[in-house]
Amino acid sequence: MANAATVQIATPTERELVLTRVFDAPRPLVFDAMTRPELLRRWYGPQGWSLVVCDVDLRVGGAFRFVSRRPDGKEIGQRGVYREIVPPGRIVHTESWEDWNPGECLVTAVLTEQSGRTTLTSTTLFPSREVRDMLLESGMASGAGETYDKLALCLAGKA
Repeated sequence: MANAATVQIATPTERELVLTRVFDAPRPLVFDAMTRPELLRRWYGPQGWSLVVCDVDLRVGGAFRFVSRRPDGKEIGQRGVYREIVPPGRIVHTESWEDWNPGECLVTAVLTEQSGRTTLTSTTLFPSREVRDMLLESGMASGAGETYDKLALCLAGKA
């Protein structure tokens, strides 16, 4: 079960959602966990979900495609294109869903390290306030908390 205190959620503008989480791991390790398929498969998605497709072409202009399988067997596809990659501190990419098309999002992930601990700040710019609010109301916050908890276990070598 996710610890709600582990992820901070903010809505600084009408179309943005900011997720912040601190991990007990150095920045290069967090960056690798966010970009390497063999690590992504170990943590991506809420509890009980699995990443059954994980294609990553990590270069500016390169694409990614993920397919996550929920516990009920339903599969959800996501895709996007990398716009900026600055290892180990910044990734900017587009994101959209395959079975639901509310428009494309822009996700900016920034990693900062202090004393061996890394803060991930992920800012998503949604196509509209309605889309952002719909995702918030759908339980996305608890799913993000569970996902980041799984990432923390992966970084600690426990997943």
